[in-house]
Order: sequence, then C-alpha cells, then structure tokens
Amino acid sequence: MAGVGARAFVPYIAGMEAPLYNTEILRLAASIPYQARLAQPMAWSEKRSPICGSRVTVDVDLGDDGRVAAIGLLVRACALGQASSSLLARHVIGKTPDELAAARDTLTAWLAGERQAPPDWPGLDVFTPALSVTARHPSIRLAFEAAAEAAAEARDRAKG
Repeated sequence: MAGVGARAFVPYIAGMEAPLYNTEILRLAASIPYQARLAQPMAWSEKRSPICGSRVTVDVDLGDDGRVAAIGLLVRACALGQASSSLLARHVIGKTPDELAAARDTLTAWLAGERQAPPDWPGLDVFTPALSVTARHPSIRLAFEAAAEAAAEARDRAKG
C-alpha cells in the first residue's frame, strides 16, 4: 500500500521541481506585500483567469501627484499569480496609471512572444520558463491588469 501512495505522490513533487515553479517563484508567492484591502480605495479592480480560476483584486489610491500612493491586494491565485502579484506590489508605489498600463502591455506582449526582452519591471524575467506554457499566462497577467485598470479609474475619478 505504501508503494502505491508513494508513486501517486512522486509526479506532484516532480512537477513542483520543474523550472516553471522554481525557488524564486515560490519565494515570491509566499511573500506578497500589501495583502490587505484598503478601507476606502479611490478605485479597485478584480481580474480572474478563466483557465484556472485564479483571482486578484487590487485597490488603489493615488496621491495629489497622480502616482500610486497606496495599494491593497486580495490574491487567490496559483503560485505564478501570487509571484506576479508580489512583484507588482513591491514596485507599484510611485507609478503613474500610464506606467502601469505600459507594464501590463509589455508583459502581455512578452508572454505572447511579441517582444524578446522581458518588460522593464524588476523581477519579471523570473517568468521566462513560463513563456512556452501559454495556459499560465493569464494568471501571470492578473495583478498587472487589475492594477492598471484600478489606477486608470482612480485617475479618471480624481479628474471628476
């Protein structure tokens, strides 16, 4: 009986050791900053991956200068979605809505093979092993899509 259980467990471990789920991805997934919704955000957006059901909600407040001043996240996603959320959260404060839209767009283009270099956002090259796994791309994009949408909405509301 123990042999059957061991054989059933080995493919799972092997899958987790695959380059797609490397140590850095798992470290990022386990350390997402700003994991609390803002009490009264200027705007928020929730994005969901239809393939795996991963979901990321991003709350945004902009400062008087139009840059992200506060962010809150609710992340219910796979390791790749969690890692992407972590990278977004680590570098989003101080970004403009246009910078977030550009990051979203270049991430999407890179994952789709429309550009060779990873986006100019710190750490996104960690997803290089996922380039050939197109089913995982929506999860990787979730946080950037939600942040760009929320920031644009906050900007539009601030303009009145």
